[in-house]
Amino acid sequence: MSDHSYFQRRSQIESYFDRTAAEAWERLTSDAPVSGVRATVRAGRQAMRELMAGWLFDRLGRQEPNGQWRTHPLEAITVLDAGCGTGLLAVDLARQGAQVLATDLSPKLIAVAQRRCPHDLSPGSICFEAGDMLDPRLGRFDALMAMDSLIHYAPEQAMAAISAFAPRIRRSMIVTFVPRTPLLMAMMAVGRLFPRSDRSPAVVPMSESWLRQAIEQAPALQDWKIGRVQRISKGFYTSTALELIRS
Repeated sequence: MSDHSYFQRRSQIESYFDRTAAEAWERLTSDAPVSGVRATVRAGRQAMRELMAGWLFDRLGRQEPNGQWRTHPLEAITVLDAGCGTGLLAVDLARQGAQVLATDLSPKLIAVAQRRCPHDLSPGSICFEAGDMLDPRLGRFDALMAMDSLIHYAPEQAMAAISAFAPRIRRSMIVTFVPRTPLLMAMMAVGRLFPRSDRSPAVVPMSESWLRQAIEQAPALQDWKIGRVQRISKGFYTSTALELIRS
């Protein structure tokens, strides 16, 4: 992946979320009424958040000596929420005790996330920061959550991003991708007929078999193995979660 192509695409995504659709995404991630198209996207994103948080809970959640789950099972677990948007997933994880650094390209969405963030999440916490999710200055973490933040990049760019995350993540990475299926490609074509206000920036579908092969061959991922894979499909929302576990 060339740095030029990545930064060029990153600039386009930043422009969409920060200048074109910040208000629409603020509404989508609230309880406000939305169009039928967006209602399916809202439902799909909620289901994906629940799936990803559940996987992290299962993988890194802590128990008491008697085998009971702790009140805050992710207490002291550090998480990078890469592409956090308005912060819904970050809040879900912090409520379980996680220490979350949530970053997004859009300062406007980060401002919404900060405004909505509950005041008392103790012992969990969230630090919201606008910027590049690949910035190594963000530090090292136990886990990475990248929900629908890589789906706007070409497959090679998304794989390069996963490889760049790997040295900074100690235990678990959960990322999502848009599966390349005939049905989805047809739905994307239909989606272009809807009003521009109901469209998201172009996503780039990816073959699961291609992604699996790319992960197996990536030098930076030799210490990682693929765990669970599950697709969420609700109306005009389709995305697949993939779990990577450090061996």
